[in-house]
Amino acid sequence: MTDGTEFDGVNSDPVTMGWMQGAPVPQERLINPDHADHMRFPKTRWAFSNMRKFVPTARIGRGEGPASALLFALRDDLDSLPVTPLGGSTPMRLDESLTANFTDGFLVMHRGEVVFERYFGVSGSATTHIAFSITKSFYGTIAEILVEEGKLDPAKTVAHYLPELTESGFGDASVRDVLDMRTALDWSEVYDDNDSDIIKFSAAVRMVPRHLDYSGANDMYSYLPSVKRDHGSEHGDMYNYRTVNTEVIGWLIGRIEGKSTDKVLSERIWQPLGMEMDADIICDPALVPFAGGGMNPCLRDMARFGEMMRCGGSYDGRRVVSKTVVERITAGSGHPGMHRDDYPSLPGFDYSSQWWHMNDDHGCFTARGIHGQAIWIDPAAEMVIARFASMPVAANPASDPLSLATYRAVAEHLMG
Repeated sequence: MTDGTEFDGVNSDPVTMGWMQGAPVPQERLINPDHADHMRFPKTRWAFSNMRKFVPTARIGRGEGPASALLFALRDDLDSLPVTPLGGSTPMRLDESLTANFTDGFLVMHRGEVVFERYFGVSGSATTHIAFSITKSFYGTIAEILVEEGKLDPAKTVAHYLPELTESGFGDASVRDVLDMRTALDWSEVYDDNDSDIIKFSAAVRMVPRHLDYSGANDMYSYLPSVKRDHGSEHGDMYNYRTVNTEVIGWLIGRIEGKSTDKVLSERIWQPLGMEMDADIICDPALVPFAGGGMNPCLRDMARFGEMMRCGGSYDGRRVVSKTVVERITAGSGHPGMHRDDYPSLPGFDYSSQWWHMNDDHGCFTARGIHGQAIWIDPAAEMVIARFASMPVAANPASDPLSLATYRAVAEHLMG
């Protein structure tokens, strides 16, 4: 698998490279899911906007009602805005920064209006794109709704609700430990290590093809009981980002609501918010939605969700989430000031309810996904940014120096 070092944001453009063009598509332009091509850069620059063609998905329906309003007041002064990468000294134009950071779509809302919208490659306003771990924040929000409704007690153990996980590493963890990624698990999430547990998990849920000699779990619910406890630490003591925590959240939501979570997302978020388009969510072989990273919305609907959260749970006159739920999410975990070598671009961050909190002077909080996906909410600037990308490196520290600088530069310009 290439690490993308021979490519930049220009020469990796999927249209220029000709992926999946022709009838039939020439072999050298084919993206073959049997070879995991949909997860191999630079083919990802086409595949991330077309994931339904490569893996099973369920539909998150928007319902029959009209879409909520999306107001536009497009500005012509942002493309040339100077952006200096974190730790750098040489500025570039904002439009150059988007290309350099392998952006597929970028939308800025300010005070409830879309002031900037750009698409690249094969993406467009009507394109769904994989959001990866942004999905977690949607599930975390629904979990907090169930807490508010008294259906989910964050102090109870996972085993109380899911006895199937009693003997797993999750069994004696509290629901709050799982929501805030503070479980003590013997489980690794290193995206460029083929021996990492996240890679084995991806095979179990068929996000990538299995080897011929594969003998592991066949779906999500058979995989999660195999996750082991780290007996050298205690639940609640330390933040450790583990995607399997969100799969437990998904299982809890499905168990409590008595239905598949694609339907819960539709009923709890998509329909009340008046989303513009149906979304897709990747499913495992048992058709269980991939809560940790499988959602494929359009960019405008991601922005609607972010604006709803910025505005305390309401959007376009619609109450979607209670103000109390949003306040609990944005308050953080009570463990601010994290300083970790593996997150050099996020000093002092906090994580709770499946959301990231920057603890900065703007009160920013964000939903983040690998390869550069983001919903960035800046309350001080009254700004929301939604971004799709196909960065060659999965982990976000590779894109943060430029993307975080871009978000801040836009915010300060809009505030000025």
